[in-house]
Amino acid sequence: MQELGRIYWTRQGLRLAYSAVMIWLAVAVMSALMAKATPAAGAGPSAAAGVLRGLFDGVVAAVTLPGVAAVVLGIAAAVMTNRDVRRRDPVRRFTRQQRREGMARAGGLCELEAGFGRRCGRLAEHGDHFYPWSKGGSTSLQNFVAACARCNRAKRARIPSPAQKQRMERRRRDYVPPSSSVSVGERQPLP
Repeated sequence: MQELGRIYWTRQGLRLAYSAVMIWLAVAVMSALMAKATPAAGAGPSAAAGVLRGLFDGVVAAVTLPGVAAVVLGIAAAVMTNRDVRRRDPVRRFTRQQRREGMARAGGLCELEAGFGRRCGRLAEHGDHFYPWSKGGSTSLQNFVAACARCNRAKRARIPSPAQKQRMERRRRDYVPPSSSVSVGERQPLP
């Protein structure tokens, strides 16, 4: 599923860009505040007002470009979230048959990673969407992953990386019959 990799890296890039813009914004504000203000001639309220006005104008000028970049990134994130909502499968829960087949395929054990790319091995208690339902993952047997409560809570609604998908498929080759599919992850198409 090429789309999973593209979506994962797009979101990671967006998260990184947002962090960079927030750092840029903080540095711009700090540098504007630390700039030496030229005092007006004389002392009194008008000189203090002039210094504050100059300081305010400097901060506004320094924050304009990173502020616009933050707004653009916010709009991009809102568009992505809106598309995810439109992709949601109308069925949220796996059927009993899907759950039974998925648990049997996993041998009743958790299929998620415990660390260093190895399988968890605890008893599976939950049927989880490998590609999160809230991000447009379908409620199908291909997207079903048997998970223990701890791994399911740790995964939350994160989109798995392409490397996690490959490791899951490689691990499934060990316990899934050769005639069955080992592919994992399926996403709903846009309506």
